[in-house]
Amino acid sequence: MNHRALKECSAYLSNYEVLNILQSIKANKKQKMKQNQLASITYQTIRYLENTSCKIQSPEKIKDFLRAMEPFKLTKCEILTLLNVCPKTPLEIQLIVEDSEDRLTDEEVDSLLQVVANYLNENEQDG
Repeated sequence: MNHRALKECSAYLSNYEVLNILQSIKANKKQKMKQNQLASITYQTIRYLENTSCKIQSPEKIKDFLRAMEPFKLTKCEILTLLNVCPKTPLEIQLIVEDSEDRLTDEEVDSLLQVVANYLNENEQDG
């Protein structure tokens, strides 16, 4: 069982998941942070993440986003980076998706940007 827990913990996390974990640690008064350094890191990370797009994400939005990503055949790391960065330009897609010029058409890049805007961006919640 210990080995299984280790495997589950060795996964990639989105910024949204990190924010939720740190907020629950901060809110749990029984679980006192014995090291000031850990408290400082937790505080600074929460402050940073609360100023990113993950503050408006939810498990439902993330599930819908992941479903919408399936046709693009991207790697898990690429999808996670899209989720965390929320790119708004074709250049950002090019920097996130390895060999994007070979793997994605211009139309697919535009579609990717539209999916990000529809599911992850605060100001564009129409879709």
